[in-house]
Amino acid sequence: MVIVIAKVPVKPECKKELLELAQGVMAATRAEAGCVSYTLLDNPYDPAQCIFVEEWADLDALRKHAASAHIAEWRKQSRELTAGKTAVTVYQGELAAL
Repeated sequence: MVIVIAKVPVKPECKKELLELAQGVMAATRAEAGCVSYTLLDNPYDPAQCIFVEEWADLDALRKHAASAHIAEWRKQSRELTAGKTAVTVYQGELAAL
């Protein structure tokens, strides 16, 4: 299992537009092989931040996602709505035999 937390710095005046734009990339990503969950959350306490929370079956699925056409398009379309680079943290978990 791989968990990704991606903090997206948003221009506050563009947050609504970014959340609407994300609907398409979320739908396309959720259909990808290896995607367990993929959601963009609004930070109600910070008008300049949203956070993607993702769960992937493995690192290979995440790598394929990062190279997908819909992510390239997302990056292009969201560029004017964001206020800097997205901070991405990847966590990998292993299930121990009980």
